[in-house]
Amino acid sequence: MTTLRTTIGGFLAVMVVALGLAGCGASPEEGTQSVLARVAKPPPVVPAVDGARDVVDVGDLDAGASPADATVPTTSPPGGVATPQPAPPGPTTTAPRTSTTAAPVPAPAPEPVRVAPPRPVPAGAGVYAGLGTWIDVYDWSRTFGGNGALVEVADIDRMAEVGVQTLYVQTSRWNVAEDILEPERLEPLIERARDHDMGVVAWYLPTFVDPAEDLRRLVAAASLDVDAVAVDIESRDLADTAERNRRLVELSRSLRAALPGVALGAIVFPPVVMEVINTSFWPDFPWEAMAPFYDVWVPMAYQSFRKADSGYRDGARYTAENIDRLRAQVGAGAVVHTVGGIADETTANDVDGMVAAAAERGAIGGSLYDWRTTAPGLWPNLRAFRR
Repeated sequence: MTTLRTTIGGFLAVMVVALGLAGCGASPEEGTQSVLARVAKPPPVVPAVDGARDVVDVGDLDAGASPADATVPTTSPPGGVATPQPAPPGPTTTAPRTSTTAAPVPAPAPEPVRVAPPRPVPAGAGVYAGLGTWIDVYDWSRTFGGNGALVEVADIDRMAEVGVQTLYVQTSRWNVAEDILEPERLEPLIERARDHDMGVVAWYLPTFVDPAEDLRRLVAAASLDVDAVAVDIESRDLADTAERNRRLVELSRSLRAALPGVALGAIVFPPVVMEVINTSFWPDFPWEAMAPFYDVWVPMAYQSFRKADSGYRDGARYTAENIDRLRAQVGAGAVVHTVGGIADETTANDVDGMVAAAAERGAIGGSLYDWRTTAPGLWPNLRAFRR
């Protein structure tokens, strides 16, 4: 695996870009939320930071238009996957009167499992392929996890045993001073993943309140012994949506300039939420403007957040439609790693649906959020994501 350690000259170039972004200035807003952190865990030990709090705002995700009014993009399914058609009706003629029973109609042959051809994977983006798992700062750090049980190197051993191929790890958080949180705990986890030949993707949630800090922390994440960096795009702390969108695009552009050889992932809200369920959740999300800067798209298609009567609680439908809608926005060739969850509210049937939809749509990998909430009984089903 290639180590993404920045050179001194490269870092200076990044800081020039960061200083340019810093002039955008805005007052911090309370309420940074993270779908990636909406997992039932022990109460965190939150550092004292003025105006800092987390808001679990799941209600926003279920407000707005009825899914019954949804219009799926009219483009044919990506990857050349045909939508299964109903079997033709059987013969309608009646049997001759001399026969006491009608001739049986042969049952139609079952539809074959349709799997899209593998999509070309950009150089370095193969780390997003296959089966992944996720840990956040509440899982592994003393700062947020307190004195309770935390993810340790033995957990990395267990990940390898159940078939995990890539570890996705949060490297810091907006309301702590360190660009890399507790390196004395974080780095051994990454090293153990390396011992098992696992890939590692570092991820961070920018708030867009301080663009220079957002950029600096993402670049710092790349300095660890990781293969790729993913941007968790979900903070709505900056209330001005137009300015938030502008800063998101500028951050993406600056990050790509700072890390030209790094496979960048965009961890995004599911398009179904923004286009169907609640169109005011994040208006005018800048899909097209962001598209040139990311190699892999990582939609948070958490079926457990959906209500049963919406039709989107179904793991297969929700996974498939989010991939279709995402590609309608950023291009039919978009490379996708899909994330389902939340893990402790996910069933084996949910996972099987996710896997089938991912295969049909040609997604390169999949995972559940997160490691600590995934029941042991789900791993045999999740192994179908392996490549």
